Amino acid sequence: MRQQGPRINRDDLVMVSVAGQIAHPVGAANPYRIGNDGVPRVLPATGGIVLNHRIGDRCVGLAGDHIEPGVALHNNSREVVGARNGPNRALITYACVGNRVRVISGPCLGQWGLVTGKHGGVDHVIADFPTKVLRRLNIGDRMQIYSCGLGLQLIDYPDISVFNCAPELLARWGIIESNGRLEVPVTHRIPARTMGSGLGKNTVWRGDYDIQLFDPEIRRRFGLGSLRFGDMIAIVDTDTRHGPSFRQGYVTLGVIVHGDSTVSGHGPGVTPLLSGRADRLHAFRKADANLANIFGVKQASLPKQYEKLSRRHSTKSSYTNLRLSNN
Repeated sequence: MRQQGPRINRDDLVMVSVAGQIAHPVGAANPYRIGNDGVPRVLPATGGIVLNHRIGDRCVGLAGDHIEPGVALHNNSREVVGARNGPNRALITYACVGNRVRVISGPCLGQWGLVTGKHGGVDHVIADFPTKVLRRLNIGDRMQIYSCGLGLQLIDYPDISVFNCAPELLARWGIIESNGRLEVPVTHRIPARTMGSGLGKNTVWRGDYDIQLFDPEIRRRFGLGSLRFGDMIAIVDTDTRHGPSFRQGYVTLGVIVHGDSTVSGHGPGVTPLLSGRADRLHAFRKADANLANIFGVKQASLPKQYEKLSRRHSTKSSYTNLRLSNN
């Protein structure tokens, strides 16, 4: 019986175990983040264990900045050869969205989770676990990822590039082969002109790049206020085969991996998964195209439009409150 999804070079792929530990949040010298509206805010950000937001939940309008749902993993080990951060570079390269991850130390020993994304810059791998497991995990608990996906190719579509994608995700995604192209379900189609932080890199294998949500008309027109962690999305007129680039007639499909930001150039992060010509790789809208539904870990919340935090807390009202508190 033929596997679900497009044919891949499954027999050629190599599964490798890589590991990391739950990363503690890291604070900067200045606790404030200056928003696009000029307002300083102190907010939770990357790292740690997020207990009340998982894949399938909204990622816009939270009182947080670049929130990583579930568990953020980092490898702090030092090998006797190579760069100091070599083990973590390997972790963020090898891990693929849809890989399985197992807890190998601490009170949740033996529990299984799912890799849901990579966050560049901070260089974290993000993993989802059931809420009851998240509540018992400790900072520093070690986890092992069964990495499989590097070297993955689409046998019948050699012109479509694959990155950061586990074979199991391709099989479960609901991809349809029709008239010589792949029809792939996504929740949103996003114009390339909204993309920000992450541009300029020469590879998309080690992280993500961000959707800017600062333009109200763009948010409204494309329904970007309803983005959720784990949403499968399409970035139109974008070619990421050799790093994120604007290119008409191409499309990149990816997954939302971290939350919104008030900082200029930043917003919900996308880890790219597929990229190619739009006449060979076509995205169609499907509201339930979310990792939570695809892997059956929970029911994703119904799409609902949320305002950005900076829109709800306008510059004027924020400075007014600041003046009143100082009087």
